[in-house]
Amino acid sequence: MLSTLVLFLAVGAQATQLLDRNLAYRSPFINAPHLSLNTKSLEKRFQNAALGRRQTQDASPFKDEHYFTFFGGNFSNAQVVWSGGVNFTHRVASGDPLDTSVLLWTRAQGISPAGSTALPDQSVPVCVSYKIFNNPELSGSPADSGSAFTSYDVDWTLKVEATGLQPDTKYWFQFADCTNPASVSPIGATRTFASSTTPADEVNGGKPMTFAVFSCSQFQAGWFNAYGVAAQNTSADVFIHLGDYIYEFTGNGANIGRVTLGRELATIKDYRQRLNQYRTDDSLACAHQHNPWITVWVSLDDHEVADNAWKAGTTNSNDTEIGCSFSDSGACFTDRKLAAIRAYHEWMPIRQVTADDKLRIWRNFQIGKLLDLTMLDTRNYDRDITDLGYNRVVNSVKDDEGRSLMGVEQETWFYDTLSESQKREAVWRIVGQQIVFSQLINFPTQGSVDLDAWDGYRKNRARVFDHLSNRSISNTVILSGDSHDNWVSDLARPNDTSYDEVTGNGAFGVEFGGTAVTSPSSFGTNISPTDADVISRGFVAQNPELQWSEGSFRGFFTLTVDPETLNATFYGMKNITNPNLDHLEIANFIVRAGENKLSRPVAGGAVLAGIIKAALDSSTSDPAISASVTASA
Repeated sequence: MLSTLVLFLAVGAQATQLLDRNLAYRSPFINAPHLSLNTKSLEKRFQNAALGRRQTQDASPFKDEHYFTFFGGNFSNAQVVWSGGVNFTHRVASGDPLDTSVLLWTRAQGISPAGSTALPDQSVPVCVSYKIFNNPELSGSPADSGSAFTSYDVDWTLKVEATGLQPDTKYWFQFADCTNPASVSPIGATRTFASSTTPADEVNGGKPMTFAVFSCSQFQAGWFNAYGVAAQNTSADVFIHLGDYIYEFTGNGANIGRVTLGRELATIKDYRQRLNQYRTDDSLACAHQHNPWITVWVSLDDHEVADNAWKAGTTNSNDTEIGCSFSDSGACFTDRKLAAIRAYHEWMPIRQVTADDKLRIWRNFQIGKLLDLTMLDTRNYDRDITDLGYNRVVNSVKDDEGRSLMGVEQETWFYDTLSESQKREAVWRIVGQQIVFSQLINFPTQGSVDLDAWDGYRKNRARVFDHLSNRSISNTVILSGDSHDNWVSDLARPNDTSYDEVTGNGAFGVEFGGTAVTSPSSFGTNISPTDADVISRGFVAQNPELQWSEGSFRGFFTLTVDPETLNATFYGMKNITNPNLDHLEIANFIVRAGENKLSRPVAGGAVLAGIIKAALDSSTSDPAISASVTASA
């Protein structure tokens, strides 16, 4: 009987509190409850269903007694929660750490007990408890603990904020089934950041801090081995994702066992299914379990909604006067966007945003006086129209004065954040955003540029350079993704004769652009290192500020930061056609505090793959690696 699979718990203010504690019910509309799930209505629905069961089903298996995980709640006249068992389907995750708090995430779906096919319906929530400790054995008193509900309304996801934590501290956490504390999730690892006033040389206990940086993970293109390598073979403290965490189309990955479920994404069901499938990749699950993540608005990037997003549409899904007839997916852009946002906030440990501010997610993390990590939205927040493949007008307006990637409000905030970082004497300013910032004249197509990158918004880029120059802001490092290739550049104004590409003098900082986790190279799908180097040589030769280009390897890079130096190491995966941890360190770059350029000789004068400017006359990559690498999609 179903009555053996549900447990009566306290209702009223207490039950609503347990719903509210799960931030997934409110995301992403924390300040606009009329747009989010109404937890009072949910509680009433649960209560009515429970009362109906008490009237029609035998309640004798239940005892009204003290239940410690619900703060002494009494079972009398109470709603039900599922007690038939819980499966933590996608391990655990954490994200957006501050100095005294961090978000914790899991997915807890009710399961059928042995000999039964019963499952919780929409009127039966699952109760999950959580505890966070300062040791991996989870011994002693927890630093924070609590309980919260989840249900089908949020796809059984649960996102809570652990508070009252110590700054700059490593933590371990675990979830459990409230009705059976022996049923637990895997143990997750996370951390908090140093408080903003911590001296730079004391951040992370005086040890260098390492960030692993990713973008563009297409399920059908290959296995997400880069995440596993970063989690298990580097000392990364925090993972940063710069966009295209999922892709909206299905493609064909059958030959490597990566068939994408569903169709092109349009509805909440579609987006939930795609996120669910991506998170089954073992390397991605491992990375989420062992490190906190910080992401840009990847739900509104190039493919989390649809291709080439801007503030009012995408390549094939625009809100127009004639409706949505151009949408191959069968949904208008606004519809798709809201569905994507809802699902993304359910599935990702990202902090809430405000609905009355156009769903902004641009935010800043002050990590002691070592650095500010500033995350921008260069995809959707008031972004003027981009190249959609058929609107050739963009090339003619790329130099317009008022054209903006970020919109006035975000631009102003960004400049103020850079200035405040310099004023508070943070050593480094690291900026995470989605697309290539530096000018990148295409090769072999002379003179053309990617209008979907900052090259399509030249005056906006010029305003960034003006602010860095006029305010004498130093030690700026821009991170970019989206291009599916590796690019490392000095930050210099395009066509500025005061910049010396040999010495780096005249630069304002450095840009590190990372390749894709799996998505195919823009140089050509499955292109060999040798063939990719031919194209890289052309790019490096005709772009003065571009110091390294590489287009064959799929992978990621790390940034290791201390008060004196910033070290960037680029990793290439040997084979993404099956799950493995085989990789190469293909290049390493150093930036010294105060120099505002790549240290010379760039990459120590040699790289394992790609082309550096210092050696254009001869190949600087090892041709032997071509035979050892199996490129994939």
